[in-house]
Amino acid sequence: MENQLGSLFVPMLNCLSGRGPDSAGFAVYRDPALEGTVKIVAQHPEVGFEWEGFFKPFGAVSLTVIASHCVAIVPGQPEIVRAKLELENAGVTVMCVGSSMEIFKEKGFPCDVMKVFQLEQAVGSHVIGHTRMATESAVSTAGSHPFSTGSDLCLAHNGSLSNHNSLRRNLRREGITFRTDNDSEVAAGYLSWRLQSGDSLETALEAALRDLDGFFTFAIGTRDGFAVLRDPIACKPAVLAETDEYVAMASEYRSLAHLPGIEEARIWEPEPARIYTWEKLKDTPSASSTAISISLAA
Repeated sequence: MENQLGSLFVPMLNCLSGRGPDSAGFAVYRDPALEGTVKIVAQHPEVGFEWEGFFKPFGAVSLTVIASHCVAIVPGQPEIVRAKLELENAGVTVMCVGSSMEIFKEKGFPCDVMKVFQLEQAVGSHVIGHTRMATESAVSTAGSHPFSTGSDLCLAHNGSLSNHNSLRRNLRREGITFRTDNDSEVAAGYLSWRLQSGDSLETALEAALRDLDGFFTFAIGTRDGFAVLRDPIACKPAVLAETDEYVAMASEYRSLAHLPGIEEARIWEPEPARIYTWEKLKDTPSASSTAISISLAA
């Protein structure tokens, strides 16, 4: 089903466009970079920006430009490359740095955004997507979901945090930087900080239940799979579907209704304050691959 990832996912996000039509974004996991190299996705508001010159000092191995975004493969380690990129000042926004994750996001109707970035043709193991109507921040490309929280890690958020301003101040003192006033970026920054401090993803999410006030449903993408977490009140909708072939998650069941085999799928609402995780099965003679799709709407 990896060959069908994009064609299965696009209807999921399109179905939820009425919940948030002003922007859309997605993180697709595919084509891991070779050992010793790093995959970067960067964005510049000017289509036609001179990416070759920008990435020349990094010794870029390859560049793929898609609209306002550029996927670059450069030699190095993710943390070192990201630190160097943050020092550049050319109007470039770093969407993500890692091995296999590619984040694309933009203002506009989800159907148009996905068409621009050719998502329907995407082949890969899993994808996290989000469409939103801005509530906590202005409508902007940088303020769209998902947010990168580390190497091959991203977060999409449905809900509203009530203590994001105080958290943002505290996290800035810890060296976490923010580009928007979006409360979801604070949640992403919080996870980044916990992971940088040595937490596992599960430990970081357990701490989030204690430290993040408000209500939320998180979908967190990792290199090998994804996680789902709802706050203890769990007032934001979420539904999961699982078969032998895939796992899918959305804000509403209608987003899943077209998926193959959905009639026989195990379908349930994730429990409050419980961490759910899935990992892609390794390609072995006795184990088939698991295609994973997620669609989340604010």
